[in-house]
Amino acid sequence: MTAIDAARTTGDPDLFASDVAWDVEPLVEGGGADGVERLLGEADAIADHLETHRGRVATFDVVALRSFMADLADLRERLGRAGSYASLRFAVDTTDAEIGALMQRVQERSAALETRLLFFDLEWAALDDDHVERLLADPALSWCAHHLRSKRRYREHLLTEPEERILTEKAITGRRAWSRLFSELSSAIMVELPDLDSDPDSGDGTRTTKLEGALSLLADPDREVRRRAAHAVTEALEPGLRTRAFVFNTLLNDKAVDDRLRSYPTWLTSRNLANETSDESVQALVAAVKGRYDIAQRWYRLKAQIIGVDRLADYDRLASVADSHTQIGWTEARDLVLDSYRSFSPHLADIASRFFDEGWIDAPVRPGKRPGAFCSYTVASHHPYLMLNWTSRRRDVMTLAHELGHGLHAYLARDQGVFHQATPLTLAETASVFGETVAAGRLLDATTDAGERLALLAESIEGTIATVFRQTAMNQFEAAVHTARRTDGELAVERFGDLWAETQAEMLGDSVEITDGYRSWWSYVPHFIGTPGYVYAYAYGQLLALSVYARFQAEGDAFVPRYLDLLAAGGSMPPAELGRIVGCDLDDPGFWASGLDIVEAQLVAAESAAHDARRLDPTT
Repeated sequence: MTAIDAARTTGDPDLFASDVAWDVEPLVEGGGADGVERLLGEADAIADHLETHRGRVATFDVVALRSFMADLADLRERLGRAGSYASLRFAVDTTDAEIGALMQRVQERSAALETRLLFFDLEWAALDDDHVERLLADPALSWCAHHLRSKRRYREHLLTEPEERILTEKAITGRRAWSRLFSELSSAIMVELPDLDSDPDSGDGTRTTKLEGALSLLADPDREVRRRAAHAVTEALEPGLRTRAFVFNTLLNDKAVDDRLRSYPTWLTSRNLANETSDESVQALVAAVKGRYDIAQRWYRLKAQIIGVDRLADYDRLASVADSHTQIGWTEARDLVLDSYRSFSPHLADIASRFFDEGWIDAPVRPGKRPGAFCSYTVASHHPYLMLNWTSRRRDVMTLAHELGHGLHAYLARDQGVFHQATPLTLAETASVFGETVAAGRLLDATTDAGERLALLAESIEGTIATVFRQTAMNQFEAAVHTARRTDGELAVERFGDLWAETQAEMLGDSVEITDGYRSWWSYVPHFIGTPGYVYAYAYGQLLALSVYARFQAEGDAFVPRYLDLLAAGGSMPPAELGRIVGCDLDDPGFWASGLDIVEAQLVAAESAAHDARRLDPTT
């Protein structure tokens, strides 16, 4: 029985987190769809005024530029509120046609406004470097200077205004529409799980659950539970597999066309520009991680010994090494996570409490709800929201700590305003991984039982492996499919499966068996669709966060103010400058190697705990 089924059977709302729902109405001052229309109308009026500056950007002095940017910030505020309201409502119910129509209307109106204001980006990019630097040196523009500098990095890849208008408007019925379709299709996947007390081949005693509920069973201590759950997931993915593959093919080709038109040399260059990093530095990160795939393989061989099998199958990778599975209710999880943050900083814990107390989180699994978890920054004048799919597993507690880290980062950076609140994706995972690591460390410090310590250390190293090594393998899958789509044309479902298996096998080596069913599991990953190239940022953020955490362990409380300064800085500086706030040199080629050394140290600790818990053959 899944945690969700148990909650329904026992009627325990705390176990199911059934009462944990967010309130997004304050985004539109309680106006609902009418409030969205009001915000869009106000944004239209601001755009009318901004358009009067067409052709005059080259004449702007500091005062004129500051005034223009202030008006643009007001416009972004209104579009951000309208868009956040619509997308957050859609995330928790992708089946509601009215909500879907509202989100589409916001996207269409937003795209229309974007096309009207494209002139500014083009005129700003055309200015002389010396003139720009003279303007941005004035303190009156400090609140938007980094944003304005960053926009000029795209100069070589901008098209003419008519071309940019066409691409912006067509994205609504192109890339964004296909991404929405994928979200609706994946959110509708339901898994038929067999009753574990029945004959697995009889077809009797099945029950239906969301994909998230079935995937959570891959952490079950019972291997038969994991095997049947994996088989059921594969069967659930099969009916819409060709359709999801077609969506992916279409978006792969759409990106290829866009990259060609904009003269991007690689499929990842546009993402790297957005992340304020270079193709070379990302290649160095990927190469460093791939060069240490042996860490992941060494862990999986150790885990096979711990759980008593000759070799792991893919469905064993997340198996709990605890003697039994413990369900964790929402109240207990909240207290654990808040206590962890309080052990680091009472100030952070006080802010984190507001997420629970003021309706900033939506937690339960529901039909039609988007899978996964995320933090929405919304707008700088409001507050962030967290979405989870709570299945009462201990991993869910770490997910809560992770997403709360994002939320705290967003909250503390609000004073930076609309242009500087968010960081590039490469730093976006730092606070989340740091928060997760603090929570894991707190739990470990409070645990004396050898078996429980092993379980916690296992979950910690597995989280790191998933974030650093598996996400890098996913990056390599993306690289493979983008390359193959550009050279070979439309990819068959089987070709996707081949490339998925090949890139997974490169990471896993002979330590894990890749089953035939697992070859289709690429087909529910949303990052490949909505944010191509995103996934390497997880490895970047994880290694950075581990280095930051190591500094905290070395320096203690003296480190806390610098960490809070990092969060409060948001995206107001380039990543290298942000790293220096906490003493990390992201320009050092050896930085990634030092981070991977920390990962290996986690593995050594897990190995020691396995021996202490007497879960290994003493002769090994």
